[in-house]
Amino acid sequence: MNVTLPDGSPLELPDGATALDAAQAIGPRLAKATVAARVNDKLVDTFHVLKAGDSVALITATSPEGTDVMRHTASHVMAQAILRLFPGSKYSIGPTIEGGFYYDLLFPQAVAETDLARIEQEMARIVKEDLAVARYELPADEALAVFGSGDGGRSPAGLPTGLDQPFKVELIEDLVSRAQAEGGPVPTISVYTQGEFTDLCRGPHLPSTGKLGAFKLTSIAGAYWRGDEHNAMLTRIYGTAFAARGELEAYLTQLELARQRDHRRIGRDLDLFSFHEEGPGFPFFHPKGMRLWNAMIDYWRAEHVIAGYEEISTPMILRRELWERSGHWENYKDNMYFTTIDEQAYAVKPMNCPGGLLVYKNRRRSYRDLPLRMAELGRVHRHELSGVLHGLFRVRYFTQDDAHIFCTPEQLEDEVLGVLRFMLHIYAAFGFSDVKIELSTRPAKSIGSGEMWAKAESALSHVLDAEGTDYQLNPGDGAFYGPKIDFHIRDVMGRTWQCGTIQVDFAMPERLDISYTGADNEEHRPVMIHRAMLGSIERFMGILLEHYGGNLPTWLAPEQVLVLPVSDRHAEYAREVRDALFAAGARVALDDRSESLGKRIRDGQLQKVPYLLIVGDREVEGRTVSVRERGQELGSLPLVEFTARLLAEVAERRLPAVEDSNASEPAAGAGPAAG
Repeated sequence: MNVTLPDGSPLELPDGATALDAAQAIGPRLAKATVAARVNDKLVDTFHVLKAGDSVALITATSPEGTDVMRHTASHVMAQAILRLFPGSKYSIGPTIEGGFYYDLLFPQAVAETDLARIEQEMARIVKEDLAVARYELPADEALAVFGSGDGGRSPAGLPTGLDQPFKVELIEDLVSRAQAEGGPVPTISVYTQGEFTDLCRGPHLPSTGKLGAFKLTSIAGAYWRGDEHNAMLTRIYGTAFAARGELEAYLTQLELARQRDHRRIGRDLDLFSFHEEGPGFPFFHPKGMRLWNAMIDYWRAEHVIAGYEEISTPMILRRELWERSGHWENYKDNMYFTTIDEQAYAVKPMNCPGGLLVYKNRRRSYRDLPLRMAELGRVHRHELSGVLHGLFRVRYFTQDDAHIFCTPEQLEDEVLGVLRFMLHIYAAFGFSDVKIELSTRPAKSIGSGEMWAKAESALSHVLDAEGTDYQLNPGDGAFYGPKIDFHIRDVMGRTWQCGTIQVDFAMPERLDISYTGADNEEHRPVMIHRAMLGSIERFMGILLEHYGGNLPTWLAPEQVLVLPVSDRHAEYAREVRDALFAAGARVALDDRSESLGKRIRDGQLQKVPYLLIVGDREVEGRTVSVRERGQELGSLPLVEFTARLLAEVAERRLPAVEDSNASEPAAGAGPAAG
């Protein structure tokens, strides 16, 4: 029989040949490197049997798909090692994720970080055993017998039964129930084995455990089964794997760098913000944190004025009926908080868009009013499970830098283009010039007609294509009310963060019945563009802190200048310097403690203050300051000259150099949906 290779050339193989046989037919080196195959655009194991006419692409361990297969097998090897070390453990799911994998398990006893080394050692033994990996397709009842709590024995396929794994049983029962509800046939269940370990899994996997490359278990955490706080709390163990030891070591170096730059530690050390048990998931900003906050917001506001936006503010609590009309109740109520006022049901807003629609609807609008660009720094609340809260990155309230643009259909593409360029301009000012763009289309759960969605998706793709923008298509991941363009910024550690979004919405203007009077004196529906730029101000602050390691650009630094008198007799002049800089608009502090000058200099550097000004006898006499910029001696400057230099740096929003770590760590997380 013949199969077709990616370049279109045929490859002749005997009947019954596998994907691995195809690799061996090409060459022994390729066969050794192959870990999976893509057959007719479906990822399969190397032992998958080919048919005449199949399209075959071989996957090696060093490719992204090969790395994913390796990490998937690593999660199984980890679960197998855990069952050997902790008999009676119940295993649930073990997927690959960005940068690695995890497995959620219910242990019969407490486990800690110190147990990870033992698990790694057992994993190494399993790799050395080079256990063959096999796949079985089972009827649902046989799969239930394998993972159920029977007396043991063998299934018709020869697999052990009575494994007593209730989480696997629940997953199989859900598959059966879903198929029955949809009126379709009950699916067969794919199961993988390696040695004594059996797991429910769709695969594919490495052909044997001996193919697993370099691996490392990185952390341990708690996670509710299926993300539901009413379910059992499981132990989640994270790890990663790479084809080569050098790749793993580079990745672990990146993890250590990320740990050192953890915004939670920086926020504590610089006294920017804190979290308290009285309000889990609700950050408390300190005076220095508010200085950083206000520097970000002042710039945001000034740029929006230039871009033609008007700022509005809408209530935090609105009646349930509004959320039902907008579609949020049906699609988002599980993430909302509720209250009752005067025996009426209200909801705390998770998004700002319904309020913006009411502002638009407050008076009659003409086509001459459009485009109408309304920006809002709206405080929103979303219910997040306690197990996923993470510093400023995952909170229960945040400030979204929203904007809603109302325009005619003819204005739509120009407005989207304007927002696209505005986004890139703002990111560059904060030091992010490497931006990845995705176009996400209609999801399974959505509102609005197919015609609306087609128009919206066409407008977004046309703008991106006309601008010559590189972007990735992300099918089925749009907002429930419209398709979107998402912006992912890359930080100094190579991680990407989804922050900004542009969403085109034909549906919500119709649901809330808004219109404008056209040139024909008839009523027409406007198009609504939902747009968030930084996404969450709190989250973006955390990204900035980690990107710069706390050494923020001077225009953002909570304290830009720290004045240090050498001794008490220099304190009066030091106060004059502080007051003059303060009057000029600088964020300046004075450290005249009785500590040694060396200690005060070290403390200033630990506080990441861009400029330290030391004043002693020579400076008092010459009315100068001795300048240290981020640890570098710049010598003495007249105070007037330094002040002019500082103000120019702030006005130009100059960016400090940041060390590029050339990290390969992938996406760090998606930002909040705009509203």
